[in-house]
Amino acid sequence: MEKKDFDKLSHQIIGCAIEVHRKLGPGLLESTYEQCLAHELTTHKIDFKLQHPMPITYKDVRIDCGYRIDMFVHEQIIVELKSVGQLTGIHEAQLLT
Repeated sequence: MEKKDFDKLSHQIIGCAIEVHRKLGPGLLESTYEQCLAHELTTHKIDFKLQHPMPITYKDVRIDCGYRIDMFVHEQIIVELKSVGQLTGIHEAQLLT
């Protein structure tokens, strides 16, 4: 994917996320935001997968450790949803993982 296409797609995703937040506001479960964002992406004809498995490679062996990507958009962009008032160290660790 070219940079301009990547940028366009990421802007579309952010726009969809902002729309969900505007309609729902803060304080709901992540699963609610996830399903509503999935609806927004679908209405914008943006391809995605929910709770996509993400194995790790350890000593050249792929191991399924139960990691899941909240949303894997167009097999290019990982979307990690958080429903918190403020990001803390644990959230940063989750994002890095």
